[in-house]
Amino acid sequence: MKILSYKDADFAAMARSMKRRAVPTDALREAVASIIQEVSVQGDQALLHFTEKFDGAKLSASQLFVSPQEFAEAADQVAESTRAAIAASLRNIHDFAQRSKRQDWSRKNAQGAVVGERFTPFDRVGVYVPGGKAPLVSTALMTAGFAQAIGVPEILAATPVGADGKVNPSLLFALSQAGATQILKVGGAQAIAAMALGTESVLPVDRIFGPGNRFVVEAKRQLVGAVSIDLLPGPSEILILSDRSGNPDCIAADILAQAEHGGDSMVGFLTDSKSLLNRVVKSVEKQSAALSRSKIIAEVLEKGTFLLHVKSMAQGMELVNDFAPEHLSLIAEEEDHWLALTRTAGAIYLGNASPVAVGDFLAGPSHTLPTGGAGRSFSGLRADQFQRRTSIVKMDLKAVKKSMPYTDEFARIEGLDAHGKSVSIRLDSGLADS
Repeated sequence: MKILSYKDADFAAMARSMKRRAVPTDALREAVASIIQEVSVQGDQALLHFTEKFDGAKLSASQLFVSPQEFAEAADQVAESTRAAIAASLRNIHDFAQRSKRQDWSRKNAQGAVVGERFTPFDRVGVYVPGGKAPLVSTALMTAGFAQAIGVPEILAATPVGADGKVNPSLLFALSQAGATQILKVGGAQAIAAMALGTESVLPVDRIFGPGNRFVVEAKRQLVGAVSIDLLPGPSEILILSDRSGNPDCIAADILAQAEHGGDSMVGFLTDSKSLLNRVVKSVEKQSAALSRSKIIAEVLEKGTFLLHVKSMAQGMELVNDFAPEHLSLIAEEEDHWLALTRTAGAIYLGNASPVAVGDFLAGPSHTLPTGGAGRSFSGLRADQFQRRTSIVKMDLKAVKKSMPYTDEFARIEGLDAHGKSVSIRLDSGLADS
């Protein structure tokens, strides 16, 4: 872990680096563009090639999707405790989604035209669930589960398989419970390309959701336009900002839980209390020794973890807003004050008793959140992202007459006389009012 104080010469450089942008390298852009091009030209054959190359699974075109038999086999293998956890999480997700989805509305404007919006579910969406070191059951629920709550009729899930060509049973069961209508056994940029562009076997989707590695994120970025996306969620990250009221053991546990994601995960702890920082360091060392993924955790602690002794909570909050963290754990005696000053975090966990893991697994809001500084521009995955918005305008002749002086002026300014005529003709044509 890198430990710095505001008094250190390196602190200013660290502070400047907090305001970062997740910009892909040229090598990454080119690699992903090549994969997309191959999928667009070769379709299923490209998917089979990349699945064998990257995942070690040799599939045929008829094996690209999970079969009914595989669904049944997975369901038989899932423990009752797993079923109960999945059901509890889905209940909270559905409740949160129903309360946060957009509702149809209408009203009359100043000229008497009825204006409004209606919101309908997308017809077909794609959700990406990363593979790798652990089956991300919660990610399946917090993507597909939102689509299910909104009433999306077709939910295509994509996830990489193991060398045996199978999806983890618990993950497969979670996807089925969250309403996935098809599961594609393909991961990486090639899965995003297939969902966006389609192949012989894969029908394209209207929008793609879900987190992934840098290849997945870059594929989503490059394919915007061919398809819409939720956001660009990459490797996971957390900042913890605490005053002296922080519990060192709880803070250390959150640091280790984040480090457990491995890879390019990032962990930061900021405090104005030198005493608390020292106690957190000792607790991290003590707790990490007993954890099953200690090797993965040790790598993230060494390469992706920083602890900062800040001059004040105000300085700490400035750094938080510059960093725009995916997760922010905020622990402070004046909680409401500091919460009001937080602008860019994807999700905020308040107080010593609010572990990020509960948000990751169970609480209800989606844990698919902006990373890499994208929290300045994006919010996390939301229910209304699964809804298509359509505006509505309905007018009677009285509203047309009141609108015409203004529309005539706009038509004159912009040189669009046909626009102006399309308004006035309603009054000149003997159209019956309604």
